[in-house]
Amino acid sequence: MHKKVVVFGGGTGISYLLRGLKDFPVDITAIITVADNGRSTGRLSNEFNIPAVGDIRQVITNLSEVKPEIKELMNYRFKTYSDFDGHALGNLILVGMHDITGSLKDSIACLSELLDVRHKVYPISEERLTLMAETIDGKIIEGEEEITENRSIKKRIFYKEEPTITKEALDAVGEADLIIFSMGSLYTSILPNIIGKEMRKAIRNSKAKLMYICNAMTQPGETDNFGVSDHIKILNKYLDKRKIDVVIATNTQIDQEIINKYRRKEEKEKVVIDYENIEELGVELIEADLLVLDESKTLKHDSLMLSTIVFSYLMRI
Repeated sequence: MHKKVVVFGGGTGISYLLRGLKDFPVDITAIITVADNGRSTGRLSNEFNIPAVGDIRQVITNLSEVKPEIKELMNYRFKTYSDFDGHALGNLILVGMHDITGSLKDSIACLSELLDVRHKVYPISEERLTLMAETIDGKIIEGEEEITENRSIKKRIFYKEEPTITKEALDAVGEADLIIFSMGSLYTSILPNIIGKEMRKAIRNSKAKLMYICNAMTQPGETDNFGVSDHIKILNKYLDKRKIDVVIATNTQIDQEIINKYRRKEEKEKVVIDYENIEELGVELIEADLLVLDESKTLKHDSLMLSTIVFSYLMRI
């Protein structure tokens, strides 16, 4: 019987992890945020009054066993002067399925069957959720896209309305052997999964170990000057009585030219492994050379290597 893993996230971070982890003998449940209000996802959410589907489409595609050409088709974005401009085909399919089934969970199940996905994907909620943030100077920001674009330091993150968490997501957390918070935007991809009261209670009552896969680079306005331990402290704050048990961090030596590019174009810095601070938190540290450069000279986690580390940890707990 395979061990059960729950992975929280949203966007590209969780997709890179799942791309490799799906090939290991584990049962995966991916729980995805639905508060994105930008680009194609935001437009469709407003027009059809449904939760955001973009991150879900990315996750389903990366868990899929179909040919690469089909995956590329799911992520294809129309380039036109009509209302289709910028929409990803997979987003439109999910919207169409939601119109037929009336349920995001059912729509995900249908698309997962169509794309030969052998693991489970659930939205954190079936509701349209509005993500909110308060900055350290007391300003309230409404909307995930607006939070991302605002460079003020965030004091807290919350929902405009208390979310009703999907039963399937809560059940998966209760049955999990390992709960993973994937790499991704801390305030807009990871924390939105755990700020609901029902989910915090489920995690508190879970016997699973809690793992965090730390981001390689800081994010302006969210994690400026953060080391690995600072990311953990923020997660621990929202996790309430539970704390992160283990963190995976990259120790890749990045070429100075690449670091300068990130500084100049994106105002990002490499996240430092602050060993003493991590030890003081009582968190097990697993470090490895995890980063690779893709075709566009962008740093990405090596999906297979990362998944191997996750699986090795799972086998010894």
